[in-house]
Amino acid sequence: MILTSKNNPLIKETASLKEKKARKELGLFLVEGRKMAQECLQSAFEVDRVFVAESYVGDIPFEESLVVKVSDDVFRFLSDEKTPQGILCRVKIPDTTLVKPEGKCLLLDGVADPGNMGAILRTANAAGYDRVYLTKDCADPFSPKSVRASMSGVFFTKICRGERTEILSILRGTPIIVADMGGSNVFEFTPPKRFVLAIGNEANGISEEVQKAATHTVKIPMRATQESLNAAISAGIIMYVLNKDEIQ
Repeated sequence: MILTSKNNPLIKETASLKEKKARKELGLFLVEGRKMAQECLQSAFEVDRVFVAESYVGDIPFEESLVVKVSDDVFRFLSDEKTPQGILCRVKIPDTTLVKPEGKCLLLDGVADPGNMGAILRTANAAGYDRVYLTKDCADPFSPKSVRASMSGVFFTKICRGERTEILSILRGTPIIVADMGGSNVFEFTPPKRFVLAIGNEANGISEEVQKAATHTVKIPMRATQESLNAAISAGIIMYVLNKDEIQ
């Protein structure tokens, strides 16, 4: 059977997951595209449903009981893409309860742009930062734009969310390295073996609370004609510099 109505309850509910309120209420988010769907399948994330467009001709590597076939028009209604690929998953949001850090981690302190959020998660996964702490005023890492920008990073980094005070409490005893233009040259800095790297808001930088808790501050040196770098690019450079010995 092929679903052809946008008013079908399952279709309406799934389309609502493009909005943060529905994701929070239902505990689900959307993963779209052939490559992302395959990578989601390889992760520990639990797929709730798989929606496939009538015209889709690729492999569907999911249990048949999970697959829902829909008309192309309905799929466009579900999709957040300009050029839909014809396959989309509803996935359960994992537990984001705060837990103590292990190894090298990230703290995103008010990162507000979903594209930056996804890009940072992508680099964190590549550079060996397995756990990422997010303050409550960060962009939703499970929004369609963040998931798309993460290029599977969202599946393979452990995301923890909480209030700043809660996060700082659980990080107590772990060195916190803040990225800020008032810090030491990151290329000349020797990091401790365990640490949390804190990246601040795109416009306002690191919050006062996190700055006070910091044990080190580093910066990326740049020409006087350039005031700053994009948050995701800055985070990527510093992540690799601080963890270069572990990923060579």
